[in-house]
Amino acid sequence: MIEIKIIDGEHKADVNIPNQPFLLFGRMIPEYTNEKWSYTVEKFANETEMCFPDENYDYDAMIENSTFIGAYDNNVCIGLAVLQSGFFKYMYLYDLKVNSEYRKKGVAKRLIDKAKEIALSSGYNGIYTQGQDNNLGACLFYIKAGFYIGGLDTNVYKGTKQAGKSDIIFYCDC
Repeated sequence: MIEIKIIDGEHKADVNIPNQPFLLFGRMIPEYTNEKWSYTVEKFANETEMCFPDENYDYDAMIENSTFIGAYDNNVCIGLAVLQSGFFKYMYLYDLKVNSEYRKKGVAKRLIDKAKEIALSSGYNGIYTQGQDNNLGACLFYIKAGFYIGGLDTNVYKGTKQAGKSDIIFYCDC
């Protein structure tokens, strides 16, 4: 049985579960018309795989403004959500990941539900995060989990190896 709980100092090593590959199979194309966001989906002709580098989080340095939420199966951390304090009425979902064998089993949604609970109890209206437009799986997950598009950053990757991508900003009210 999967258990969702805040990761404390005793279990701080759990915040460094490794990233695992995910499929890139399309992109989300947001559009802002008449003060309303919508999107279309473009499927890629060929799927590719991507894996983010491991973060190597420093629990002790981050705990002052971060909350680490773990998903555990038999006391083994198999999923992670990292929340950070925001300077306005939404907490920032800095990271969300689930080991590949546990994906599409509701673990990420349970981590989001716990994140919303923490945000609400901390006086926030909700949470926000971002997803790369070409990570269609993540973007569609956020929409399905109750998030909505609140912005688009087309400049964030200029001058990097990821040039040409954009970040879609997603919000979720508690």
